[in-house]
Amino acid sequence: MSIEAASAYADKHELHAILVDRSSDIVCERYANGYDAHKPHALYSGTKSFWGIAAIEAAREALFQLDDTVVDTATVRMLLNMTAGYGFGGLGSAVPPYDKALATPLKTIPGQTFTYSGIPLQVFGAFLAGRLGATGLTPHEYLRERVLEPAKVRIAAWRELSDGTHPLPTGVQLTARDWRSYGRYVLEHRAKYADAFAGSAANARYGLCWWLGAAGAPRDLFYASGSAGQGLYVVPSEDLVIVHFGKSASYKHEAFLKRFFA
Repeated sequence: MSIEAASAYADKHELHAILVDRSSDIVCERYANGYDAHKPHALYSGTKSFWGIAAIEAAREALFQLDDTVVDTATVRMLLNMTAGYGFGGLGSAVPPYDKALATPLKTIPGQTFTYSGIPLQVFGAFLAGRLGATGLTPHEYLRERVLEPAKVRIAAWRELSDGTHPLPTGVQLTARDWRSYGRYVLEHRAKYADAFAGSAANARYGLCWWLGAAGAPRDLFYASGSAGQGLYVVPSEDLVIVHFGKSASYKHEAFLKRFFA
């Protein structure tokens, strides 16, 4: 491994933070461009990585099963692995509230095509909200109780939509240390969450809201990805969690990882 080479690459792409955890010990922690250990950072689409894990928890509680049908022939699993048939959209500031997401027509046959989109996450949010009705919890409250609190993760902020709900595909702000805590929790419970790290027939490199594998990295790597260079990289075989925060459209996960694992 070469933390120095990876850091040098990150420095050239407006580094905000890099944190390396090996076997629960922080072996590198650097901040730049006004960030420090206490300043939260937007995850953008890195937020998505919470929902495959939350769905597995809900399935374990028998709120539903991952292969239950939600819309047409699209299942919960398809919503989370982006093969439900929705078109591209619903990302960033364009995330639709639940009712608009539910009214969005499918563009392809469920299960056949991978299309990265925020819409299926919002459809899943509406579905989960319905299944949680008797508990009185919102999807985000359920996530906090079942996943984030056990992981000792503190949400600094979560953007609101026009209807007062929080989006599922994006919107979270965390410190680097809190995202590291989430990665460490998922790594340590990865057997329970194995469904999240299985790709689909349409895209073997995408599980339930986690990207799977990268050139130049150990084969068991999985990671959460957000625009402008946000990355949470988890490598079970190395007992390793890496956080990267930045602000660069030219930052590439594989370029960073190739240098790290050189």
